[in-house]
Amino acid sequence: MPAREAAQRWLQNIWYGQARAPWSLRTLSALYGGAMRLRAGAYRRQLLSQRGGGCPLIVVGNLTVGGSGKTPLVIWTCEQLRALGLSPGIILRGYGGSLAQRGGVHLVDARSDPRLLGDEAVLLAQRTGLPVVVGRDRVAAARQLARAPIDVIVADDGLQHLRLARDLELVVIDAARGLGNGRLLPAGPLRESAARLAEVQALILNGEPAHAAPLPATKAVPRFHMRLVGERLFALDASGRQLELASLRGRAVHAVAGIGDPARFFRQLRAAGLTPTEHAFPDHHAYRREELSFADGVPLLMTEKDAVKCRPLGLHDAWYLPVSASFPPAEAGALRELLQAAVRRVASLTQA
Repeated sequence: MPAREAAQRWLQNIWYGQARAPWSLRTLSALYGGAMRLRAGAYRRQLLSQRGGGCPLIVVGNLTVGGSGKTPLVIWTCEQLRALGLSPGIILRGYGGSLAQRGGVHLVDARSDPRLLGDEAVLLAQRTGLPVVVGRDRVAAARQLARAPIDVIVADDGLQHLRLARDLELVVIDAARGLGNGRLLPAGPLRESAARLAEVQALILNGEPAHAAPLPATKAVPRFHMRLVGERLFALDASGRQLELASLRGRAVHAVAGIGDPARFFRQLRAAGLTPTEHAFPDHHAYRREELSFADGVPLLMTEKDAVKCRPLGLHDAWYLPVSASFPPAEAGALRELLQAAVRRVASLTQA
């Protein structure tokens, strides 16, 4: 097992399992927490200033490291904004993209290379058809995006990017894993204190709760329950073939996931009646053909995020499963009202 993978598994067992964090990690967590408090305090006292992109901005973020379902929620949010007659655009950092990580801001479209600009950015451009800009400096990315014909910006991640002024914060939490052991990095998975949840405008619980640590009380913050739904497979090649996921019920498949929580994808396949052989890879993994060439004639299934990177590999009998965010009707309506109210509030302040 590579050293990086072994280290990740060790941390995951501490963050979400039964292992106790060693004193060295707990000490680093205390230092990290102190730095985060000083930084947040500087923004509250306006010693550091926030800057916006020139139009309403909605942040879809999370408190923990790794995937929680932000990207499907960004897509859903943009769909709702369009239904309201608005023209949204998307900004994000561009994790996994070598060009994006070197600095500057870059426009992404459906034909962009995910190795340069990031798999999530290309996925968002392909799924939404909207303007997408990546950049480590989210303020610069927002200002670049504002030059396009848009009237609202949705930031995929950026909750902790405090320099970026925002008008609405939606925080996604994986309901199965919760906040893990509740500790700050690196002794736990938290990017900032759980108390931060009391400051956001909506808390989105993704999936079904398990035996994770309970979330802190946030009575004033509305909670919404999101499911990721996917029922149709798409061929990885250019044939345009589609396949109902249910048609593979009872079949053995190879399941590949290089996302924040690969187990979520594997659970979804098992819930659909499939028998997956699990192949978990690190988030934003750069795949090689030999890693995914299985000689047993069993279909290969992967996430849409992985498909963005795997299309050029020429894999045989390979399929990907797009997922979409889904809410109970009443909750979907309430969340749309939050989005609309935030945009109207900013518009009224601008006109005044």
